[in-house]
Amino acid sequence: MRLVGPSGEQVGIVPLAKALELAQEYDLDLVEVAATARPPVCKLMDYGKFKYESAMKAREARKNQAHTVIKEMKLRPKIDPHDYDTKKGHVVRFLKQGDKVKITIMFRGREQSRPELGFRLLQRLADDVQDLGFVESAPKQDGRNMIMVLGPHKKKTEAMAEARAAADARKAERLGRGPAADDVEDVEDEVAEVEETEAVEAEADDVATEDAEVEQPAEAAQDA
Repeated sequence: MRLVGPSGEQVGIVPLAKALELAQEYDLDLVEVAATARPPVCKLMDYGKFKYESAMKAREARKNQAHTVIKEMKLRPKIDPHDYDTKKGHVVRFLKQGDKVKITIMFRGREQSRPELGFRLLQRLADDVQDLGFVESAPKQDGRNMIMVLGPHKKKTEAMAEARAAADARKAERLGRGPAADDVEDVEDEVAEVEETEAVEAEADDVATEDAEVEQPAEAAQDA
């Protein structure tokens, strides 16, 4: 076999008995690292340490691995300015996080005959967030809906690194201000998170209510 020493140095081609003798001398394991080679390649190493370091490297790789997520935001063609700003704020946040955003314009009733309203709204949104994202999939009609996909300029890995750096900076700032300030900021963060969740749920309820209002007159017309 071809033997590699504990520091990566080439020992040379040695018989199995000699390799086992060296392993015992160094108090290391004899590990086959290239079974298909001719002759086979073995290395002197601490196999337990090797397995531990390999597991740590795999864990670190998974930690830094970026999964592409597609968020979705739904709008109406005749959305009012306040709701538009709220929805745009969510899109901005998603793009800053390095996520893609699927924008869906939902038409109802006679709005289906005015697809240009949805197209102009999507173009307006794309222009408003052009510093953070780009149009990955151009607006296209899909049944009663019009869909556009925005992609972030910033890669997911970069966004994750910036988020971790910001979190470390906030943690360092909290340590400088003391535990009382930590408690206050934690409460403020929890309140903000609850308010944001309630706002998103309220928007979903509004959409469901509007859809129900559209379907009821249509059913009444069919009964008549």
